[in-house]
Amino acid sequence: MKKILIALLAIIFAALIGGLIYLYKNLDEQKQENREMQELAELDKKEMENEYQQFAAQYSEMKTQINNDSIIEQLSAEQEKTQRLLAELQRVKANDAREITRLKKELATVRAVLRSYVLEIDSLNRLNQNLVEENTRVKAQFQEATNKIAGLNTEKQSLSEKVAIAAQLDAIAINMTAKNKRGKKTEDMNKCKVVQVDFALAKNVTASSGMKNVYVRITTPTGSVLGEGGTFNYENRTLEYSMKKSVEYGGQETPVSLFWNVNQAMSGGTYRVSIFADGHMIGSKSFSFK
Repeated sequence: MKKILIALLAIIFAALIGGLIYLYKNLDEQKQENREMQELAELDKKEMENEYQQFAAQYSEMKTQINNDSIIEQLSAEQEKTQRLLAELQRVKANDAREITRLKKELATVRAVLRSYVLEIDSLNRLNQNLVEENTRVKAQFQEATNKIAGLNTEKQSLSEKVAIAAQLDAIAINMTAKNKRGKKTEDMNKCKVVQVDFALAKNVTASSGMKNVYVRITTPTGSVLGEGGTFNYENRTLEYSMKKSVEYGGQETPVSLFWNVNQAMSGGTYRVSIFADGHMIGSKSFSFK
């Protein structure tokens, strides 16, 4: 009887050791996934800060291109708003999803307002040929200042940078829907058989037309990436995506829908949908399920 008791204790002890090893391994994997999520959030925040800084610099440039006190006053107000939002963003932690989402929406508004002023000022300059000589002098001054701040070498580089910012796509009306085996919407992820992501590429007359590769990355409540869709390049690194679709874009608002058939266990919690195109994160939103 004593030998049997010792054997049972040995088995129980071995099982406990095995369980501890398994738990430690899972905790280590979770920490790694959390670190990757934090790195992605930091990259997203840094990109937003760079855009706010570039937009503020463009307002300074545009004020030197016109001789209209009313418009200059409007540009100054928008520049101050942009700088205030930048300061708010710099104080926010990258993992503060609510504030980051709010400031991302503000960034899209700033971009749209800036684009409208770019078009308005270009139109005024084309109508008034008497400003050509003065405009050339102002561009030369702006080039010198831009070279010192941003390290640009030529005016062509500066103009290309401005066009790229104005032409960046935006994903709007982002929505994630879980559907059961009958194709009906469900909030219970245990019953989810299909994940549907819907959004629209916003209207942008300055963006290039043609086929766009759009990548959707869905992060689960545990920090892992939903599905095994493959990888794509973003910010000098490789990221996994859940779904991919080629979309023909012609500058007008374009609806997009993607579907993923569930092939793994799904759990309740908060899922984050991030959308990428043309090397940029063009939109993101979080959704909670049971």
